[in-house]
Amino acid sequence: MKRHLFSIGLIASFLLSAVSHYSGIFPSAVQLALSCIAIIFVAGFLGKATESVAHYAGERVGGFLNATFGNAAELIIAFFLVKEGKFEIVKASITGSIIGNLLLVLGLSLLIGGLKYKEQNFNIKLASHNGSLMLLAVIALFVPAAFASSLTTLKMSTLSITVAVVLIAAYLLWLYFSMVTHKNELADEAVEHGEPAWSKGLSIFFLVLATAMVAVQSEWLVGTLEVFTHQFGLSELFVGAFVIAIIGNAAEHSAAVMLARKNKIGAAVEIAVGSSLQIALFVAPVLVLISLFFGKTMDIVFTTFELVAIGVAAIIAKSISQDGSTNWYEGVLLLVVYCILGIAFFLV
Repeated sequence: MKRHLFSIGLIASFLLSAVSHYSGIFPSAVQLALSCIAIIFVAGFLGKATESVAHYAGERVGGFLNATFGNAAELIIAFFLVKEGKFEIVKASITGSIIGNLLLVLGLSLLIGGLKYKEQNFNIKLASHNGSLMLLAVIALFVPAAFASSLTTLKMSTLSITVAVVLIAAYLLWLYFSMVTHKNELADEAVEHGEPAWSKGLSIFFLVLATAMVAVQSEWLVGTLEVFTHQFGLSELFVGAFVIAIIGNAAEHSAAVMLARKNKIGAAVEIAVGSSLQIALFVAPVLVLISLFFGKTMDIVFTTFELVAIGVAAIIAKSISQDGSTNWYEGVLLLVVYCILGIAFFLV
């Protein structure tokens, strides 16, 4: 019954959003609301397809797929923003994705999982490596900002491209390290998945279909943002860091919280933290390189507000996860920090 209701909601919201986009008969606020509702349903569909594929691919590859396809919405939304030259919103959305995953997704997972289980444990070695990678991401974003005032535009572009290439290389080496050379040391205990939602072939087909739907819906969403932002006087920083990020993170929300409630906290942590690392070490650098094809390089210089938010999120997430053990109150701490940052960004 629930699956049928979800399917009806998915199809209805997508069709309504299409009508709203192409007819132009609805106000911008209604168009944005319909786009947001539709993309949440599509992200949920993406999460279900990813979890089903993960059943056949295994825990490690499954977690990576959850993070990768969960980030599809952010990457696709950001691509269209880069194409339109809206670099500030792109950087704000990158910031929002990182802090959203580290604070909101991880916080909700620890809270919901912790309410059902007094204490949940995951691989402590993986937690340690994740913490180190978080610090690498912070360093990689802080250094260009620190040198920005002393560099010309050309030199800043060179530095941004260099940092982007180095981070992509570091991320690919991390995947090789964690999935090949040290996969046994970093693996969690095997947990039963239960029955998958669909067959292997159908799961892959739905994964591709959901990603395509995210791409289409993301383009419609970006089209309504500029009008909505000006109409309600919201800053690009707040819209990018919170509105776009929360919508784009819907897939991670559903997948990670669902896994935490099933006592699969290792997979939930990997989705939340792994998604943040993927955004910082791969998606953001890729967007810098993509911008080259549109004639103007997006630099990797983030504002002081964005750097503070990312640094704060990385510090508390590392502090909470480094012992490989979690409880519901640690989830509360992460959510409190997210609320504080949200209020600060809204008031800027």
